[in-house]
Amino acid sequence: MLKKILLAVAVALPMFASAQTASAQTVKIGMVDTNAVFQAMPETAAAQTKLQEIQKKYQEEFTRLEDEYKRMVDELQKMKEDELPAIRERKTREISDYQQKIQTFMQSADQDIAQQQQTLMAPIATKMKEAIESVGKENSFSLIQAYSPDQILFYAAPVQDITQLVKTKLGLK
Repeated sequence: MLKKILLAVAVALPMFASAQTASAQTVKIGMVDTNAVFQAMPETAAAQTKLQEIQKKYQEEFTRLEDEYKRMVDELQKMKEDELPAIRERKTREISDYQQKIQTFMQSADQDIAQQQQTLMAPIATKMKEAIESVGKENSFSLIQAYSPDQILFYAAPVQDITQLVKTKLGLK
């Protein structure tokens, strides 16, 4: 009987000791303003400039298409009422086809811009994420949360704002 009690104590003792050790450990939580870091990175400005150039080219092409569309509509409106129905119908069909062409172009442009944005911004986001992870490991953080004012209900100690640490890791001011 005494052996059973000693065995039970011997088995239970390490569990209690580890539970106390776990409760004695502190959780270190960090917050990082990813928007501030992202905007401070020079790569972001370069990518945004490239995206603006792409958008400008698409806007210029859209303006050309729109001008041609207006010309076609004006031409149809200037036709005499006694114009042959087949000619009027052909012009109407051309305008309808051209509208479809413009819509297809706009959809294609939107998709391309979204793809270009993803391609340009993904490496920047990866670099920022790696810097955050590095700061987390170097400073023994248990958790790092992205700062988002609309999602944070309460922010107090022991939470630490690590935005400046991440900027420093990336060589930013």
